[in-house]
Amino acid sequence: MPSPNDPADEPTEEYVTAFDPADGRPSDAVVTAVATRLERDPTELSPLYDAVDPGALNELVEHAHRTASDSVHLVWFTYEGFSVGVRSDGRIQIEDATTAS
Repeated sequence: MPSPNDPADEPTEEYVTAFDPADGRPSDAVVTAVATRLERDPTELSPLYDAVDPGALNELVEHAHRTASDSVHLVWFTYEGFSVGVRSDGRIQIEDATTAS
């Protein structure tokens, strides 16, 4: 029987979603994902460029996806109180910045 303090019983604060790196812009996907996580309209969020250069993020993912490599590139930044990880394979991971390791 698990103990009352078993971390496996605690709800996770992680939110994971994905976008198609072949034809989606990661900057748009991040704003949409964070808005969904906050249950707010994307227009109510602060500009993404306050946290990361959206053009550079898009170019990084596009370049990494375009190269014929088995490796996955990952960039982390803080946006709207969350640690946001964007992978070149299209995975976006959002964690509460106060609890992210």
